[in-house]
Amino acid sequence: MEVILKNSTTPDWITLLIFCCLILIAVAKWLNSPRFNEFVMLVFTNKYFLVQGKNKSIFTPFNILLLIVQILSLSLFAFILSSYFLKEINLGETLFFVQIAGYFALFMGLKYYIEKIIANLFSIDIFIDNYLYHKLSYRNLIALFLVGINMLLLYTLPLSSGLLVAIVLLIIGANVFSLIYSYKTYEKLIRGHFFYFILYLCALEISPYFILYKIIV
Repeated sequence: MEVILKNSTTPDWITLLIFCCLILIAVAKWLNSPRFNEFVMLVFTNKYFLVQGKNKSIFTPFNILLLIVQILSLSLFAFILSSYFLKEINLGETLFFVQIAGYFALFMGLKYYIEKIIANLFSIDIFIDNYLYHKLSYRNLIALFLVGINMLLLYTLPLSSGLLVAIVLLIIGANVFSLIYSYKTYEKLIRGHFFYFILYLCALEISPYFILYKIIV
């Protein structure tokens, strides 16, 4: 079998960015190795939520480190998509990546605090806290795998529209699966507040991503 080498023109700052993501992941594992091992097994079992369920705070060193990885890896993937599909964008456009990461971080922060405000107004703080914890954990896990996918796209696999679309659909599918799992977990509570749940779904789970897409485009 003949080995085909891909000529890499990846800028040094992207390599450094990926290296930083790997360091953040390593630090998260070093801070709490048992928790990290349970976290990466979320694909197969929900033991992570059962064992770590007593502390659902998002603002822990472990979650914050992985949240940073999520922001960086998703922003980098969006940047790779842009450089492939938009002729005026190339991998050397550092400022464009910074803009994507900035919009994404701002979007996540505003969305979180709006959700907390709504939860307080409708007295469903416990439900929202649990839901946000589940959602953050799954999206951090998706971002963890996305770091490896970004490395393959940049250094190994030849880019194609079919491959990129397939990865986008895979990410969307993984997010939908995680949301469905979270909704099933709190099915009884959702039934008791079904009208508020539909409003929440439309206002904070669908429209914000459409707005973010329009802003980036």
